[in-house]
Amino acid sequence: MDVRINAMKLTIERAALLKSLAHVQSVVERRNTIPILANVKLEGGSGGLSLNATDMDLDIAETVAADVSRPGATTAPAHTFYEIVRKLPDGSQVEIEYNADDGQMTLRSGRSKFSLSCLPVEDFPAMSGGELPHSFTVTAAELKTLIDRTRFAISTEETRYYLNGIYVHAAIGPAGDVLRAVATDGHRLARVEVTLPEGAAGMPGVIVPRKTVNEVRKLIEETDGEITVSLSESKIMFAFGSAVLTSKLIDGTGGDYERVIPEGNDKMLDVDVKTFANAVDRVSAISTEKSRAIKLALEKGTLTLSASSPENGSAVEELEADYQSTPLEIGFNSRYLLDILGQLEGESARFAMADAQSPTVVRETVGDSAIYVLMPMRV
Repeated sequence: MDVRINAMKLTIERAALLKSLAHVQSVVERRNTIPILANVKLEGGSGGLSLNATDMDLDIAETVAADVSRPGATTAPAHTFYEIVRKLPDGSQVEIEYNADDGQMTLRSGRSKFSLSCLPVEDFPAMSGGELPHSFTVTAAELKTLIDRTRFAISTEETRYYLNGIYVHAAIGPAGDVLRAVATDGHRLARVEVTLPEGAAGMPGVIVPRKTVNEVRKLIEETDGEITVSLSESKIMFAFGSAVLTSKLIDGTGGDYERVIPEGNDKMLDVDVKTFANAVDRVSAISTEKSRAIKLALEKGTLTLSASSPENGSAVEELEADYQSTPLEIGFNSRYLLDILGQLEGESARFAMADAQSPTVVRETVGDSAIYVLMPMRV
């Protein structure tokens, strides 16, 4: 690409520019101590306009069609640039011109004209470099499943940094080799798997950070093709056609999650997911904001949900349930319970319990690609 650093001129459709800017600017942190990291790098050349943003842990680059009359490159304030383009009228053309003499980038559309202060493109950090020896492709639907059904359980506690992401690894499932995603915050655990893609067999187990997971999820929304995933022990890259997202990985191992999943739970409760979720939601209206505690009392054929709080009063609801074991009372955080019920795709769920103190296993009664573990609480 013949790029002249000191000048650039191009015309682009507002809709195309806005879509790409939306992707890259969301990586840029609002509060930046390093000025260049608040900027998006713009490079006009024969392939169109390339946009690039990074926070030094995560980097996103995207190329969009543009009529480039003068190749060149600069960097501009990401959030301001995005806000301007967002507020321009639908269907408009945007003309972008950069001249190094005054260090300003001019943006014209219709009767509007904006000038933005630029920083030197040479200062923009590159996150590339280093081999990514493992590579495989997954469908958008598979990656969406792995993310959507686990990310609610990612920890937000910064001290346990190794829980601040999704642990992705190759494993052996009941029906053969799988690509498995696991997330946990110590209160609940989500484990979901899809058939192992070709090329993923020798991959290391990696922890993909929460922010990366969320940015990848946004990009999946706009693709229905295949996504190429390349990784090493320290970096992962997702290629979506015109956009490429590269991220550092969390340094740590997620490998001991298996010991959290109990094997011998023998008290089985089968419930209709929707009926149960609605009942939990209603009864939890009484529980305190802090604990969100709800109690399940189980007897043969019935399930009684209850909650009480000194400020609000009490609530009780009885449901018919398929339960044949000895009576059991067990408490859960209602929000965590609803999070898990919201991920179940089948109509009915099976809760495997041991006692009031031990972790409970939740899965769909049909199919076992997803397993959830929920720690009980005292009520």
